[in-house]
Amino acid sequence: MRVVIAEDLALLRDGLIRLLGAYGFQVVAAVDNGTDLRAALLEHRPDVAVVDVRLPPTFTDEGLRAAIAARAEAPGLPVLVLSQHVEQLYARELLSDRRGGVGYLLKDRVSTVAEFVDAVRRVAAGGTAMDPEVVSQLLARNAGAPTRALTPREREVLGLMAEGRSNAAIAGRLFVTEKAVGKHINNIFTKLQLPPSEDDNRRVLAVLAYLNA
Repeated sequence: MRVVIAEDLALLRDGLIRLLGAYGFQVVAAVDNGTDLRAALLEHRPDVAVVDVRLPPTFTDEGLRAAIAARAEAPGLPVLVLSQHVEQLYARELLSDRRGGVGYLLKDRVSTVAEFVDAVRRVAAGGTAMDPEVVSQLLARNAGAPTRALTPREREVLGLMAEGRSNAAIAGRLFVTEKAVGKHINNIFTKLQLPPSEDDNRRVLAVLAYLNA
């Protein structure tokens, strides 16, 4: 699996290269600024990009903007943001094309290597991997969302889906059966007007509707 990394801190960048290499990933490019990131993404078209938000020269949002620009030219390009900050505006823009293959993790909240590697693989496969704190901040300004039709339990289930949890994991977290979780998810699909489709992953589309409403 081919990966492009964007991280301005040399030690962390080298650590990511070594870590991903040890788990069978091939790092095809590792850059430290937004301009080089966009070029690398369009040149290599990796299976997934691991991107810091704040890169030189201004250390504001170059990384995320470069990833969004590259994704516009290469639709569906999987991007996993790994940052210390939640940039709400551009995070929403990253989610706006509803194509899946997106994630947003906070560096100081990634507790295990296995958790991080699993998130990289999930995003590369077209899924989502969202830190609960990111989800919380994005939803703070989401009062008018179409998800208001959902019950509190359905919103709770959808929030756990946004984190990338399986039905079994959601059932364990909520102390209910997998059958009950499946029923909630079917209700969510119905209320968000996501009919069965062979082309679209309804689970991902539901999560994106939830986060980008």
